[in-house]
Amino acid sequence: MGHATRKRSTLANRAIVASAALILGGGGLVAVNVYASAGESHSGQGSNWTKKAAGQQVSTIDCPEVANGLPDVPPQARQEVNGELAKMDSQITDAYKRFADQKQQVQSDPQWGKNAILNPLRDKRRASIDRIATAIGRNGQRPQGMQDLADCSLQADDGNAQNDGQNDGQGDANGADQNGANNNGKDGADQNGGQNGDQNGGQDDGQGNGQGQGQGQGNGQGNGGGQGNGPEASDFVDIQSVQPNVAQPQQRRRGSKGTFVTECGKNENGKFNPDNVIVAPGVSNGAHHMHDYVGNQANDAFASDDDLANGDTSCQNQGDKSTYYWPVLRLQNGQNENDAQADGGGKDQNVGEIQTPSQVTLNFVGNPASKVTAMPRFLRIITGDAKAFTNGDANANASWSCTGFEDRQLKDKYPICPRGSQVVRSFKFQSCWDGQNTDSANHRTHVAFADANGNCGNGFKAIPQLVQRIVYNVPPGPGFAVDSFPEQLHKPVTDHGDFINVFDENLMNKVVNCINSGQKCT
Repeated sequence: MGHATRKRSTLANRAIVASAALILGGGGLVAVNVYASAGESHSGQGSNWTKKAAGQQVSTIDCPEVANGLPDVPPQARQEVNGELAKMDSQITDAYKRFADQKQQVQSDPQWGKNAILNPLRDKRRASIDRIATAIGRNGQRPQGMQDLADCSLQADDGNAQNDGQNDGQGDANGADQNGANNNGKDGADQNGGQNGDQNGGQDDGQGNGQGQGQGQGNGQGNGGGQGNGPEASDFVDIQSVQPNVAQPQQRRRGSKGTFVTECGKNENGKFNPDNVIVAPGVSNGAHHMHDYVGNQANDAFASDDDLANGDTSCQNQGDKSTYYWPVLRLQNGQNENDAQADGGGKDQNVGEIQTPSQVTLNFVGNPASKVTAMPRFLRIITGDAKAFTNGDANANASWSCTGFEDRQLKDKYPICPRGSQVVRSFKFQSCWDGQNTDSANHRTHVAFADANGNCGNGFKAIPQLVQRIVYNVPPGPGFAVDSFPEQLHKPVTDHGDFINVFDENLMNKVVNCINSGQKCT
């Protein structure tokens, strides 16, 4: 099944041995409703995804995303701010573990859960927020009002949750734009025809649950629920029941039609770690889930631009030392991986056998409306949102499908593929750049998606668009999931991809010329 002997990265091997994954007991997990970020999306606080726990079965912890309440962070403060943001993710992870250990008591007495779990978490978050504000204030204007982001809530099951007075049945009705992700957090028109849009209607839960029971792995909690904290059967849908939903933008006369293909392998080297150098530089286990890496082999939490520039690469063209990484996919089959007691693995409730992809394709494509310009070296792009289950799906950008059915894309469900068909996960990265910055405080505002016609707004420039496609040969039916932050319950909508451009100048110029001249190049 694509599983191979692997060597762990240095950081993964340094992880301290601790208890294996916690088991959530009683009742089903949250039905899905809607990357590495440790903080990539808008605040879930007060949104129509935040659930009140009183009198209802709670399943996870929902905290506002502090990174998105930040002003521009002065360069002198970035290291301290990034460290505090990563620390806040660890605080949520620790609180979720306490919640999982004491779930029955929280269910029976939500006030106890507030006093024992939420209030201590709030106090720690307040302290971190104050340190962030102080760090920014030393080098600029101190941000105000951030303490409002300290409070977290217990999120209840979708089945009977109240929705802060808003409609809980709207699915993806707010219309995330291109490939299910939006332009800087604002709702837009979906270029891919509203991928999934929860169009599967009410059939998902019943069908997924029946199939999960049929696999004999659900044990009343959904597939995999007995082996950690998700996924559940309702997170899966038969791809054959989904209607075709992919629409391609019209190619215009001045557009760029070429493709540059970079071959970087399938992580045959077995490079894994639970870091995210984009979001949590200098912080071990900053992602709280394990990543697959292809391309640059020097990527870990402590990698500088110079380290990446001097690193080895798995790419055939040695001029591409870019780093491409994403959460691993695991079989939920009860088999332990060798990270079962390590950070990012069992210690963060990511369990099961890591699957090596059967195929990985990394294509850079053009823009339907204009020519593209070169990416700046060390440009960082995160696509998708590792916390989309609690944040909401405004920045979600995962596409799930099956070989032979790729005109049908899912954003918030895992596909059940027919026998002989393989699971496909894909990402279309942001393809518009502000022309100035290689990163931004929330790792989003320096890049954006083109609109439905391919236009880049706000003075942004079109750049080659990374299209990433990862294929897995897994057993038919439910029984797999991507790694996630513990409180995100391995929901498919939390899938995400990360990219740092380390093309050398000559090769990047070749990429641009190839795309703008309409060729297919390698």
